[in-house]
Amino acid sequence: MGLNEEVQQHVRATYINPAKQRGETSIRIKAGDIHRDLGWANRVPSVCTTLDSQKFQRETGLKLLSKQGPPSGYSTTVLYTYRLPNSEITSPQSELRGSKLDALYGILSDVYRELGGAENFIRSEREKLHFRKEEDGESVSDEDEP
Repeated sequence: MGLNEEVQQHVRATYINPAKQRGETSIRIKAGDIHRDLGWANRVPSVCTTLDSQKFQRETGLKLLSKQGPPSGYSTTVLYTYRLPNSEITSPQSELRGSKLDALYGILSDVYRELGGAENFIRSEREKLHFRKEEDGESVSDEDEP
């Protein structure tokens, strides 16, 4: 059995099947937990590559909702959030099983992605503002004028 298949088998047994039995709609997997559970050494990139792959998602039926971690994407701290198979969210109320904050997570991600990312959007909005100097030294937006 290859490394990818080992990761997939472990995720099914440890995360997917128990979460389905509990009626959950999503799971969170930390790459370091998989790496530790499998007793591996120096194979974190393999774990991350597997958890991030389309093949893994297709074969497990999971849909990657978010990935959090360092820019390299290869760390024991990378946290993957997946939607379980056959758990389409039908109403906001169904997602409130966790915390209310979890229900809001990523709510504008598609919008910001279309705008080039949240940081780029904010930067462009700031560039649109025009300021003029007041006599007392404070900057005032042109929009503040009556």
